[in-house]
Amino acid sequence: MKLDVIKLDGSNAGSVELSEDLFGQEPRADILHRVVRWQRNNAQAGTHKVKTRSEVSYSTKKIYRQKGTGGARHGARSAPIFRGGGVYKGPVVRSHGHDLTKKFRKLGLKHALSAKAKAGELVVIEDAATEGKTAALAKQVANLGWKRALIIDGASVNEDFLKASRNIEGLDILPTMGANVYDILKRDTLVITKAGIEALEARLK
Repeated sequence: MKLDVIKLDGSNAGSVELSEDLFGQEPRADILHRVVRWQRNNAQAGTHKVKTRSEVSYSTKKIYRQKGTGGARHGARSAPIFRGGGVYKGPVVRSHGHDLTKKFRKLGLKHALSAKAKAGELVVIEDAATEGKTAALAKQVANLGWKRALIIDGASVNEDFLKASRNIEGLDILPTMGANVYDILKRDTLVITKAGIEALEARLK
């Protein structure tokens, strides 16, 4: 498939041939869902923790005698049945991450790129370079109509462009290796540089 290439000022810069394998697949919601779920679960800290009956600060003295009270038999006040006692089967520190094969993760990225291309939310720019002034870049982005955009550059990101874009709301830039399904789907517009297209094709071939 062919797509027009533009410059940041909006002028035309020719066209580029996009790989059908990367941008021409029929997007499947189940594949995208599995990859996003894998990403978000791996990102979860898992530092949740409650105190069990052996960890709460209470005396372990038997609270009253075993027999003759008419009440239920109890040992320590730290039992989960009492107010202030330990929590029974509460959350523990653990990893929420799970495995997903490399082949499937690659497929998910291809489907995310294809989804953006199919929805008409894919833009190819010549390069992501600027003078390093936020105001100038913000004006260009506003003129292009990008509200929430993700820019994917080549192997590395232009330092001046990164500095200029840092304070623009809704604009993010990643190198090719940082491209991921969650960030692509979260944005309204996916912007890829020509160098980014080549690097993605090399990464996902």
